[in-house]
Amino acid sequence: MLIEVKKIDPVRRELSFEIGKDRVSQRLQEIYSEITKVAKIKGFRPGKAPRHLVEAQHGQYAREEVLKSLIPEVYREAIQKENLNPIDMPEIQDVSFKDGIIKFKAHLDIKPEVKVGHYKGIKVERKSSQVTDEEINKTLDYFKKGKGDKEVTLDDAFARGLGYPSLEEFKNSLKRQMETDKDRHNRFDVENQIVDTLLKDAKLTTPQSLVKRQLEHRIHETNERLKSQGAKEEDIIKRQEEIRKDLQEAVEKDIRVYLVLDKIAEMEKIEVKEGENLPSKVMEFLLKEAQWNEAQH
Repeated sequence: MLIEVKKIDPVRRELSFEIGKDRVSQRLQEIYSEITKVAKIKGFRPGKAPRHLVEAQHGQYAREEVLKSLIPEVYREAIQKENLNPIDMPEIQDVSFKDGIIKFKAHLDIKPEVKVGHYKGIKVERKSSQVTDEEINKTLDYFKKGKGDKEVTLDDAFARGLGYPSLEEFKNSLKRQMETDKDRHNRFDVENQIVDTLLKDAKLTTPQSLVKRQLEHRIHETNERLKSQGAKEEDIIKRQEEIRKDLQEAVEKDIRVYLVLDKIAEMEKIEVKEGENLPSKVMEFLLKEAQWNEAQH
């Protein structure tokens, strides 16, 4: 078997294959033996038909089976031999089966080399999760407006209608809920600060095959969500360009973040057990290592 590896960019590789007559012929023999056992050919019992008749009736099928079994097999051998680390499935192209020789090309992206900057002691600023009276009153104003133009009186009777013994209890519950929401938002904000710092200092080439696959998946999800919200098919089709454009940047960023976090996991020997999430585990480590400051507002 002949293999030629061509470097297209830092992560993209083109592998050209040529599988010789001997190996192809041997595999063809094996496949014909299997076909002969079960082939129904007029005038012969299964397994007894002469080879030339089996070939005449099942030649196309046999050739397809040879391609189906040999291409993945030699591809696996090549990536081991060439010490390549593919990040996704290859694109198989230019397949030819002539004069007993099989030729094809495989395009693939390998795991990129990731250079991370300083990731311990990243400075983060955590905003306060306290809820002010002003914020509570603003939220209560929404309840006051009620339905239509008529203002609602906020009193114990109103609170009881919502399942609270008194207005005071309702306000306390509202405050706790708002603090939980604020807390979640602030944690997300801190994680974003870490991600922005990591991406600013990291050097890597984004594998486009991953971007393409993830983008198609996200576009499909978006289309399904729009359908479930009652959007018309033709309106969704009209918006495809805009949806793709909106998601492209986010997908590229997500992939870059994942690869940087994966590199940190490797450097710090962070083990991920079954059911655990690698980005979450690395983020937990980075949050412990970060330099925390309380925001002044």
